[in-house]
Amino acid sequence: MYVLECELVTAASLEDTFAVFADPYNLAKITPPWLGFHVLTENLSMRRGAEIQYLFRWLGLPMRWATEITEYDPPVTFVDEARRSPYSFWRHRHTFRQTAEGTVVGDRVEYDLPLGVLGRMAHGIAVSAQLRKIFEYRQRAIAELLGGPPLRVATPAIRRV
Repeated sequence: MYVLECELVTAASLEDTFAVFADPYNLAKITPPWLGFHVLTENLSMRRGAEIQYLFRWLGLPMRWATEITEYDPPVTFVDEARRSPYSFWRHRHTFRQTAEGTVVGDRVEYDLPLGVLGRMAHGIAVSAQLRKIFEYRQRAIAELLGGPPLRVATPAIRRV
């Protein structure tokens, strides 16, 4: 199992920041274009139990991803868990907190790959670097959606647990 963690601090209010994430269609806006990411589910509203279907491309191959919102506590946190993905496990906790510095947007992704030792090799060769790039892009895109550069960024760090 691996854990990816990162955060950014924005000048936007807690409510305005959470509102960006409360619109599930914004996920396509904060995902790198090279993934060709599309939300397939229509008429979505963020809530506990919401199921969201996605389509993306990896190495040019179309792949489907399905998540369920397993926790939803606006404007503080929500959790999405993969029900169908290239990962054997994926849980993404999004946290939001107001501080004197600004609104802190935190990401903690717990994940694992299938195929045992082959999955671990793939992680070392490509997956960890790709996830870091995706989350670095995501941090820049979130800041842009919130109207300006972040006040502070803690770049994505991945560790094995």
